[in-house]
Amino acid sequence: MNKLLPILAVGLLLSSCAKQELSNNDAAAEAAAKQKASNSLAAKQESITFSQINSTVVPGGSGAAEISAYDPATKKLFTVNNSAGNNRIDVYDLSNPASPVALPFINTVVYGGFVNSVSVSNGKLAAAIEANPKTNPGKVLVFKTTDYSVIANVTVGSLPDMVTFSPDGKYILTANEGEPNDAYTIDPIGSVSIISVEENYAVTTLDFSGFESQAAQLKAKGFRIFGKNASFAQDIEPEYVAVSENSKKAWVTLQENNGIALIDLNSKTIENIFPLGFKDYNAPGNTIDASDQPAATPPIVDFKNWPVKGIYLPDAIAVLPNNNVPFVFTANEGDARAYSGFNEERRLGNAAHVFDPVVFSNAASLKLPANLGRLQSTTTLGDIDGDGDYDELYSYGARSFSIWHGLTGELIFDSKDFIDKEAFRMGKYPDSRSDDKGCEPEGLTIGRVGNNNLLFVGLERANAVMIFDVTNPAAPKFLQWLDAGVGPEGVLFVPAGESPNGKSLLIVSSEVDGTVKIYTTN
Repeated sequence: MNKLLPILAVGLLLSSCAKQELSNNDAAAEAAAKQKASNSLAAKQESITFSQINSTVVPGGSGAAEISAYDPATKKLFTVNNSAGNNRIDVYDLSNPASPVALPFINTVVYGGFVNSVSVSNGKLAAAIEANPKTNPGKVLVFKTTDYSVIANVTVGSLPDMVTFSPDGKYILTANEGEPNDAYTIDPIGSVSIISVEENYAVTTLDFSGFESQAAQLKAKGFRIFGKNASFAQDIEPEYVAVSENSKKAWVTLQENNGIALIDLNSKTIENIFPLGFKDYNAPGNTIDASDQPAATPPIVDFKNWPVKGIYLPDAIAVLPNNNVPFVFTANEGDARAYSGFNEERRLGNAAHVFDPVVFSNAASLKLPANLGRLQSTTTLGDIDGDGDYDELYSYGARSFSIWHGLTGELIFDSKDFIDKEAFRMGKYPDSRSDDKGCEPEGLTIGRVGNNNLLFVGLERANAVMIFDVTNPAAPKFLQWLDAGVGPEGVLFVPAGESPNGKSLLIVSSEVDGTVKIYTTN
């Protein structure tokens, strides 16, 4: 396992726009979370802050606002709407970001599928369309952003879950998750499709069968291959794609597999798979609240070290170059395979989850509901010696964001327990999710404001976005907490040079309450 380098410490913030440097003072961090305050770090006012200027409720409610994309040429915002009875892309005139105007939507029912993601470049809107059933090949539809006419209709892999243009607009990439059906009797190959815009939208779809010979070595480093009767290629589930500024490389999260793939766009080949290993919740600075019990108002939250390992299982990914090194950022949400035909989830308190009595001499205490008994774990990891009991304990996600070396997969930075503790300090910590994955960092993007590179991390269960200064990627600094809608899914940054009001915008789409919130720099 990679050694965790700098850690985040919680300090007293005078307001949500206060700034603090993230330090190695873990003792202060733990005290801050338990007392909801700490003056261990000096706080200072930060000139870069965001304020909300609009909140729009997308028609349909839950599921109505998942992912958004912005076209600077037409000043239109495109938002995926998969609420009950809807299967469309809603469109808004964003000429005045403080007062979006609804325009005619794009009905995607006629194209035979379900929209998962959208992306915009050079007057083109790419939409990832899931087939029915989802195990069949999906497609990418490319529309003109002016009149919504279809430019291209391209077949890709099964369940294209995310689509993005390369920065130069020459490629469209999709992460084709290839999820199984609920019975786990059909498990498509996971893949990544690369569409060459300038070559009449010719498509190359890459799968991971070429890495099957490396399965044992990858698994030894924390990569997961565990689906029911699945081959290596079937088991891979690409989730999210980030492309380098020069449009030469792409990084893809393989969420359920706990890895990142590196792709060369010139040769259209998969160069490498980086296993992410595990996070030690018994290490300094890696405390978690592992139980949702006892239920109380206000919630009883107790951050402690535990003999448990977190499986990173990242969702969103972004890349930032620094001194010719690509720094890759991940939101370590966590995700389990839970189907009628195969379910890996089991709580640690379950009698069937037997702890090795030598390793865990205090097993009875650990299994109490207020300790580890409620924590969701996996049946697929931990029986090291194959004797039927568990020598190691695991949970889903890492309750953090991480920064990795894009060419080696080395862990450079992890936010450790800072996110959950800051949520607690803000009175926003979702204690009912302590037994699962905490705040669940899911969405993530990077934007430049002035001379500063900012990281925006969406917290699905805390209903918020956290902003960090990552101008020096090895030493992030926390800037601001922003309340968002319920279940923020899409986190979109619009740079000042492309913004209709001349200021940087942050646009957050929240799928549970179907809201799109717009923030701008002060």
